[in-house]
Amino acid sequence: QVQLVESGGDLVQAGGSLRLSCVPSRSIFSFAGMGWHRQAPGKQRELVAGITAGGSTNYLDSVKGRFTISRDNAKNTVYLQMNSLKPEDAGEYYCAARYSRGWDYWGRGTQVTVSS
Repeated sequence: QVQLVESGGDLVQAGGSLRLSCVPSRSIFSFAGMGWHRQAPGKQRELVAGITAGGSTNYLDSVKGRFTISRDNAKNTVYLQMNSLKPEDAGEYYCAARYSRGWDYWGRGTQVTVSS
């Protein structure tokens, strides 16, 4: 069973920055892709950013230009750098990994709170 461990969630003021980290129990290159999803209370979980094994990235429109997904191969870690945070960015952030089109593994989440 693959485990994904997230960290980095915190309380931050609007306009601030956070960096989330995700460390899988298997090499990040064993997956076709990894991604960060978020879920706010009363809302559906949504994909915020994804990165493929080849390095291609994709972003939710509302975070383009503010969030960056990246990976450190040596540390086997996927990051989500979040800048210019807005209150609507708040939620539980989940790291996920996939072998094909669907997401196969999920982390337990890390909480991001943005105060206005």
